[in-house]
Amino acid sequence: MSSYIRILAHRATRWGSVLKGSSKVKKSRKIKRFVRKGVPSSHRAQVWMDISGARKRMKKLPGYYQSLLESELDDIVRNSILTDIDRTFPENIYFGSSSDSLKQKLKNILVAYAVHNPKIGYCQGLNYIAGLLLLIIKTEEPAFWLLEAMMMKRLPDYYAKDMMGLQVEQEVLSELVKIKLPTLHHHIESIGLSYSIFSTKWFICLYIDVLPVETVLRIWDSLFYEGSKILLRVAITLLALHQDKLLAAKDFPQLCNVMKDITTTPSTMDCHSFMTNCFELPGSLPRRLVSRLRREAHERLKPGEGQNGK
Repeated sequence: MSSYIRILAHRATRWGSVLKGSSKVKKSRKIKRFVRKGVPSSHRAQVWMDISGARKRMKKLPGYYQSLLESELDDIVRNSILTDIDRTFPENIYFGSSSDSLKQKLKNILVAYAVHNPKIGYCQGLNYIAGLLLLIIKTEEPAFWLLEAMMMKRLPDYYAKDMMGLQVEQEVLSELVKIKLPTLHHHIESIGLSYSIFSTKWFICLYIDVLPVETVLRIWDSLFYEGSKILLRVAITLLALHQDKLLAAKDFPQLCNVMKDITTTPSTMDCHSFMTNCFELPGSLPRRLVSRLRREAHERLKPGEGQNGK
């Protein structure tokens, strides 16, 4: 931690010089490089709002968020939200029972989003994502617009009711591991471990409650700038860093246990080194390759075809 504090201080100074006298963070090669090296907590709210396009959307639609809160919402969806509110970061003091708890704001954001996007409505996992956004942004309307930007612009369709986007991403991860880590891919396949078993929570929760929170925030810095490809980079990096341990697992239970343990090693706690590995270990990951793999996976998984059609 003492080493990371020095890094944080250096990054804060560099970001301060970039943001000085500027009311908006504009995308550029320099900002992309800065984002990859980490956004200081003092600037994170502003940077996320700008690089995601959330601030622009919020300004374009004044009063829209309040109108969503005043709209009708299906009772089943509302009850699902209320059920999950108390399960969201139960040990975090900001989601406790005090009068200034973030619980009401979290409920408002989730209700508003369910009305805004009835295709998704609400599903488990969104409470953690919106909750972490609230912890960073503090105020609910900007947090809502960040959630909207994340769901609509930065992520594949993970949260659709048929979970097609999630299934596609797991297929893409399998194909990328086959390309980048062929020996490990063969080992996982030979033991019969489905990628869905270990990667569902990774993708659905965007690594919340999987990796240390500072590491998650560093991942989200890049997620808001570059999109969902960073989630695949993180998954490949986790597997690459622990390839020897995974290859040493001799059967299904052992491999499952090792796969669970790889997210809690010192390598994930040292978020600065971990993020450096994320941009180096997987090597080149062209957008066109990821897009092609997603298209091919979607074709295989479409109802009536591929695995689902057997």
